[in-house]
Amino acid sequence: MYSGYMNMPNNNYYPIQNILLVEPYVLQTLKSIIGKRVIIDTIRGTVQGTLVDVKPDHVVIKEFEDDQPTFVRIQQIVFVMPIR
Repeated sequence: MYSGYMNMPNNNYYPIQNILLVEPYVLQTLKSIIGKRVIIDTIRGTVQGTLVDVKPDHVVIKEFEDDQPTFVRIQQIVFVMPIR
């Protein structure tokens, strides 16, 4: 069972800390274009669609209104470009 501590080689236990980097200017910019069509280039390829929602760690994109949403981690984004 996970205890929240990591056993080091010298048998000492140290608490595990999760670190989440939040980029406030990126979040602010993404929130300002919610509802607009965008191209998002990621380290794995390009995603295109309407920006539906923005969270501190991911964005939600839908290519068409009835499509399933695509979730993109903000840390994976290279650039975002609004399109017409």
